[in-house]
Amino acid sequence: MSSDGAHTAWQEARREAAPFAAIILGANVALALVSRRAGWELFGSDNWWIWLVISAPSAVLVATFWIGPGRMGLGERRRELAIGLLAFLWLGTIAGITCVIVSLMHWRPSGGQLLLSAAVVLLTNVITFSLVFWELDSGGPVQRALAASRIRPDFQFPQDENPQLAPRTWAPALLDYVYVSVTNSIAFSPTDAMPLTHRAKLFMGLEAGVSAVTVVVVAARAINILGT
Repeated sequence: MSSDGAHTAWQEARREAAPFAAIILGANVALALVSRRAGWELFGSDNWWIWLVISAPSAVLVATFWIGPGRMGLGERRRELAIGLLAFLWLGTIAGITCVIVSLMHWRPSGGQLLLSAAVVLLTNVITFSLVFWELDSGGPVQRALAASRIRPDFQFPQDENPQLAPRTWAPALLDYVYVSVTNSIAFSPTDAMPLTHRAKLFMGLEAGVSAVTVVVVAARAINILGT
């Protein structure tokens, strides 16, 4: 692995990926504190601390992105470590939506609890898959930093189709993947960037599925409230 490529990828992770992972951490911690203060229950009990457990992978991810796997003695395993942490982050998202659905089915949470919990789940879902797309495309940030041009990308951006509209050295940044993730979670389909590989389509489908379930749950509760 080129030291220049690894350093470039670490700088990108520290400047861009770490702050986004910190947003997930902050949102779940805030939800835990609000739940404790408001007396909101999960599974019929005062289980506000569950949101702190769900936030744990994001805390590790922030530290990893900020410090850098190389400085942790894991430089050769950088991508495996990132993929593993993102998998745990996604499992946290699934745990969050499970909490919302089970609470709604059996204990009827208040409108405020449902809306805030669903908002945190959706935010976590969007940022998690932003990081997944960022780590997935063209072999990850290190490979993109080493490549002279985009070779075998997993996503086709408008700049790939219209190179005259972008600088010659253009390459997607994390914000580009955030936009892909946001639009996919809202439209439940790709918008400006198209998935080219099976794995890209799989992950976009998983994100859209979690988003759709969350939105349907919130909509069903809202209709129920209006009905009463």
